[in-house]
Parts: sequence; structure tokens; C-alpha cells
Amino acid sequence: MEGWRISHLNEHKHERTIYVDADACPVKDEILSVASQFQIPVTFIASYEHFQTKRSPLEDWRFVDTHKEAADLVIANSVAAHDIVVTQDIGLASLLLPRQVIVLSERGRMYTNETIDFDLERRHVSSKQRRKGVYGKGPKKLLEEDKKRFIAQLQKILSNHEGFLN
Repeated sequence: MEGWRISHLNEHKHERTIYVDADACPVKDEILSVASQFQIPVTFIASYEHFQTKRSPLEDWRFVDTHKEAADLVIANSVAAHDIVVTQDIGLASLLLPRQVIVLSERGRMYTNETIDFDLERRHVSSKQRRKGVYGKGPKKLLEEDKKRFIAQLQKILSNHEGFLN
């Protein structure tokens, strides 16, 4: 009976997944390309306004209403430790890091426990400035160099997880 329990639990072992905050994500194709190299499933979370059809057997799309935080809530409620989330949302990253989720920006920057407080503070200061009517230039245009950095970082993360050498 005890052996049955162990094998039964192993059957429900969580498969590492890449979750993508997909509405404004400019590296969807790059994510699918890298995921296919490692046979890692990808779940895109997007609002119904950004409806997409499935392009790969590794991808899954979940659509949510257009509420500002709807995709974030689905991601936060779906991930498990060691999953990967691609997002530019610093607030979402701060919720996921304590749960041992790997969080990566679309520019290939990893959010970490060591840097998240600074990121949140910077976001807060920018928000205060916008409320005063002071607007910055906004994010820089995503360059090919940024996409290459993203691909390299995602490959490195998956290689380390899968036991491959960098």
C-alpha cells in the first residue's frame, strides 16, 4: 500500500512550465522557439482582446477579461516553484519571487530577491511623478540585441534546470 502512494504521488509531479504575461509581450515567438528546444510547455495568459490561435503543440492560451490585473491573478494562481514567468510587471514579479518562481523580463533581465525592492521603489517614484504630471520617455524600443539577450537568458535558465551545460 505504501508503494502505491509513492508512485501515485510521482504521477502528479508538477511539470515545469513557462507562463507568459502575453498582452504586451514582444518575445512570444522567441519563447516558443526556446521552449521547443527543451520541450517545455508554455502557457500564454492574455485578455480576450488579444485572442490568438495555437501555433505549437507546446503552447496553451488562457484568456481572461480585460480587467487590469486579471492576467496577473491567473498567473499568480497557476504557477508553482521553479516555473518561469515572463513579464514586465514588477508588482507581479514581487509576488512570485518568494514562491521560488523564476521571473524574467522580455529584455532578458531576471528579477531577483536582491533587486526587487529597488525595482518596486523605482516604480513607486515614477508613479508619483506621473501623478504630478511629469512623464518620462517611456520604455526604450525593444531591439534585436534585447531579444538575443532574452533568448540567451531563457536558454541558460532551462539548461541549468535540465542538467545541460551552459
